[in-house]
Amino acid sequence: MIVYNITVNISYQAEKDWLHYMKSVYIPEISATELPLECKLLRLLTEIENEGSTYTTQFKFRTMEDFLAYQTHFQPTIQERHHELFNGQYVSFRTLLEEA
Repeated sequence: MIVYNITVNISYQAEKDWLHYMKSVYIPEISATELPLECKLLRLLTEIENEGSTYTTQFKFRTMEDFLAYQTHFQPTIQERHHELFNGQYVSFRTLLEEA
């Protein structure tokens, strides 16, 4: 199982709009590709004060090939739309993990 993890620190001012967007647009759009088996949105509880809230979105893919298909065919458009809406209000990093 492949886990694609996106960690985002979103400004307090944009947090409510960002959460709404993630739940109503971003995650459903990725789920609609039928490539991830599961999607989760989690809030980090043990963070230091950094002028925003930190969340992680996790997408589980059955195989690396499924993840690569998502990355190639869907990710660029979805990621660009997110950036256009929240540019300057977040920082993020991505990790790719494999269940042991």
